[in-house]
Amino acid sequence: MTTELGLRESKKQETRQLISDCATRLFIEQGFEQTTIAEVAAAARVAKKTVTNYFPRKEDLALDHHEVFTQSLAAALAARAPGEGPLVALGRAFRATLVEHSPVAGFTGPEFARMVADSPTLSARLRELHDQREEALATALASITPDTAPAIAPRAAAALIAASDRLLFRRIQELTLAGHTNAEIEAALTPEANHTYTLLTAALADYPTAAMAT
Repeated sequence: MTTELGLRESKKQETRQLISDCATRLFIEQGFEQTTIAEVAAAARVAKKTVTNYFPRKEDLALDHHEVFTQSLAAALAARAPGEGPLVALGRAFRATLVEHSPVAGFTGPEFARMVADSPTLSARLRELHDQREEALATALASITPDTAPAIAPRAAAALIAASDRLLFRRIQELTLAGHTNAEIEAALTPEANHTYTLLTAALADYPTAAMAT
């Protein structure tokens, strides 16, 4: 029974990935707005309903790692070492994605970056995902913020952190579209990320302890 369930789940993941890969190829070739769900289904050799079962929103065919993306900041906070401050953990996590050239940080390749930039729908969806990531971080920060802190404290801290994260994401996309290699982008972003987190540290200090003193 366990083996059968495992095989079934593996097959689902393979189908999901196949649909996403076919969709991305068509979106890059034809443009996101111009490509239909029916064309994606035909390319993946599945029914149109199968596509919508796996991806209820057309945008998620392109931005298919949205769940990992929206939870990434909260996940980095949850995974911090004992006694490690939130900003230290978040900065360490970002630098890891920078070294890995991770799509979560904004490394998507020039063709994909251009596809998103040229699509009002995908650009709007990406902004929504950034908003959701900020909300998830605010919730995570609230769980470690003392009750004596102002009610707005976790949301204010999340807003500052998320704004910086968006800036670094956009910076990677800008350099990608300008033709820089991933290695060149990593080299450029390393000191810029360090500078950004220095500013965040100056603003938030040792949050959440700092929130208690306000």
